[in-house]
Amino acid sequence: MNIILLSGGSGKRLWPLSNDIRSKQFIKLFKKEDGTYESMVQRIYRQIAMVDKQANITIATSKSQVSTLHNQLGDKVNICVEPTRRDTFPAIVLAASYLYDMQKIKKEEIVIVCPVDPYVDVDYFDSIKELEKLAKEREANLTLMGIEPTYPSEKYGYIIPETSARVVSKVKTFKEKPDLKTAKDYMKMGALWNGGVFAFQLGYILKKAHEIIDFNNYEDLYANYESLQKISFDYAVVEKETDIQVMRFSGQWKDLGTWNTLTEEMSDPIIGKAVLNETCEETCVVNELNIPVLCMGLKNMIVSVSGEGILVTTKDQSSYIKPFVDGFDQTVRFAEKSWGSFHIIDVEEESLTIKVTLNPGHSMNYHSHERRKEVWTIVRGEAMVIIDGANRKVRTGAVITLPVGCKHTIIAETLVQLIEVQIGKELSVQDKKKYNLEVETGQI
Repeated sequence: MNIILLSGGSGKRLWPLSNDIRSKQFIKLFKKEDGTYESMVQRIYRQIAMVDKQANITIATSKSQVSTLHNQLGDKVNICVEPTRRDTFPAIVLAASYLYDMQKIKKEEIVIVCPVDPYVDVDYFDSIKELEKLAKEREANLTLMGIEPTYPSEKYGYIIPETSARVVSKVKTFKEKPDLKTAKDYMKMGALWNGGVFAFQLGYILKKAHEIIDFNNYEDLYANYESLQKISFDYAVVEKETDIQVMRFSGQWKDLGTWNTLTEEMSDPIIGKAVLNETCEETCVVNELNIPVLCMGLKNMIVSVSGEGILVTTKDQSSYIKPFVDGFDQTVRFAEKSWGSFHIIDVEEESLTIKVTLNPGHSMNYHSHERRKEVWTIVRGEAMVIIDGANRKVRTGAVITLPVGCKHTIIAETLVQLIEVQIGKELSVQDKKKYNLEVETGQI
């Protein structure tokens, strides 16, 4: 299978665990058999491999998510990076061009597009393999997966099939997100939720793309991506296509877009350090900090604690937090990077204190700062520090002072944790100049 996973979005509805970098699909809340936790994207990636070990998976995403994807899925994962966000049609076209021009996938091959964040079982991907077979038969230009609705939802668009008596049917029409009464009427008509899953020949989507966008190849499209119109794949392609079929899927499918729906799938009511006394009922706690949380007398509540903030809400109110979070003026305090992660633990007017974790064998970029000095304290592990080309072996307890303008990096030999204190009158993530380590140190 050739699968394009769409990974977008920001994290306002699952604050404080999510932020502008850490979207919902990266939060590790789902317990595996070995007792560790995985994120939505890790779960989806693992499930695809269970169904098809040879699947060619490409993740279409924004630049801000690349480091997190490498952190959670490894360095070998295929990523098609959007230079800027332009909605699903440009994202799918860019990924399709990437498959054709960079991976040399033939136009006759089938490509399946699906979102990266539904909560599903493995049978979902068994059905996607069936979707691929249907698309190969070429009885329609587009083959969609329609989700059997479990309740009259106002959150999803609807696919109206010509007949609801068969698993596969031609599509009669599409409907936008309805009100509750209309949703009930759609369900009586045998309508299906539009889960954003499409299958088509690669050549089909490339032809459509060239009809709408003037470009030569992947490199040309990437270079001019910022000028493209923001438009969804549904509007640009699906609703204009007259030859579409839909396959009905009746297995488990959930959009875990709010705290309430997310906690329904938590295997334990507590993640992290927390205590619920015997008077608590139907309450969930997710605590990312290394401090205890005590809950007493809470009923139908959600408590979430992270470096970004603290959320205490009833389950029925948890869907309405976004406007309040939009009003918060705060920097991102936690992010996963390809080399590890960082967690801001203190912010002062002229200093910033960060806890940095580097995975074994990984390193920061070789870089310098023009408006700040830094002090590193190694609190765990062994590493090699390079400062202006000079190597220094360090271990737990070492303190390294990095003057303004010096070129520096750290290479972790084991798992390394350090406390970084930035000191200066202008502390900014833009104050960073990168260098080629091999060139600068004469290794090439």
